[in-house]
Formats: sequence, C-alpha cells, structure tokens
Amino acid sequence: MVLGIAALTVSAGGAVVVSDPALTVASDDRVMAASALGGATGQSRNDLLSGRRTVSRSSDRQALASAADSPLVAEAEELSKQRDAALAEFAALAERQSKKIALNRWVLPVNPSVTTATFGEYGLWASYHTGLDFNGYEGQEFMSIANGVVTSVGYDGSYGNKTVVTLEDGTEIWYCHQSSFGVSEGEEVRSGEVIGAIGSTGNVTGSHLHIEVRPGGGDPVDPYAAFIVHGVTP
Repeated sequence: MVLGIAALTVSAGGAVVVSDPALTVASDDRVMAASALGGATGQSRNDLLSGRRTVSRSSDRQALASAADSPLVAEAEELSKQRDAALAEFAALAERQSKKIALNRWVLPVNPSVTTATFGEYGLWASYHTGLDFNGYEGQEFMSIANGVVTSVGYDGSYGNKTVVTLEDGTEIWYCHQSSFGVSEGEEVRSGEVIGAIGSTGNVTGSHLHIEVRPGGGDPVDPYAAFIVHGVTP
C-alpha cells in the first residue's frame, strides 16, 4: 500500500530512488531511535548537541594564572623558601658541631689503660681520693686526654710534679705525680699528644698517674663519669 508516495523505481543497478522529497532527511537531522535509558524519541543529533556545555581552554588557563598570582600563593612560596633556608642552616650547624665533637673527643692518657684507685675512696688519703689513678711504670709517657692550653707546670706538694691543662669550657685537667714534664705553660695541646711521663713524686706508694677533673677550676668531680660523658670508658 502506498500512502503519499508517488512511485518507487528500482533501477537496473539496484539503487532505490525515492521520488517524494519530503522523505529525504539531511545527515545532521537524522531521527534517533528511542533511548533505552531516557526513553526520549524523535530528537535529532543537532538538538542534542545544541544542549552541550562548551568549556573554553583559554578560560581555564586564565583561571590558573589568576590563582598563581594570588597573595596566598606568593606567601606560601616565600614561607617554603624560608623553611628551606632554615633547614640548610641547621644542617650546616650540625655538621660543624659534629666535626668539633670529633676534634675534641677525649682519649685515655695511657694505653693499655689500667685504673687502680677511684674517685671517692677512703684510706690512704687525708680525706677521700679526689681523682682516678692509672697504673704505669716510672718514665712511661702519657697523653693529654683533651684539647686545651697548659696553664700550670710545676711541683705541688702531695700532688708532686703536676701539669694543668685548661679546656675550652674552663674545665681543668690535673696530671699528677709526674717524673718529668713534656710541655710548658701557655702551650696548646691536642688530645692524644704526649705531655709528660709517669712518676712517683709527691705523696704516693708507687708510680702511677693521678688524674683530676675540675669544672671551672673548682672542686673535683669523678673523672670516670667525665670520661663516660665524653665517649671514653677507662
């Protein structure tokens, strides 16, 4: 049955020709089938495309540029630079301190090290023993236990021949009962440097090296504890 169609003619090549121009539709206005999700029918492709929102890339770039120029971004960048500078300064300070500690590390005055009388003992002394004694033979060389400046060299009663080395923080190290001196007053010494020889001068029962540690040149403290604090075990 033909409704409103004049005629259909099949050409020899098999092409179908529609004589009614009303049935010829442009490609962009093709009628779409009903959507399985939306159920909408009869909408052309142009109708759907016309409802899409167009986003401009140039607008995005302008928005990003505007945000980068904001005061908050500039402030954050400045704070980041300050933090990086502070961390770099802290790292440099830590490295310098580490080198200083390594340079000023205490050492034992004799090697091998054998201690005899310790700090605080009673018996042979007028009150209590004020230092730490290291065993050694007459004339055996001993070393400065830390960096410092020689502030006294001479004989001192019951201490016998004594050398005093004052450290950078004001602590005095006393080396007593020496048989001979190896340094002079005012001389700078380094830890591990030979500064004298063990003896039996002063109030002693045999040759040994008596060490005293006096912070700020005041009363003596336990040398053993001081060695431990500075990373050395007598």
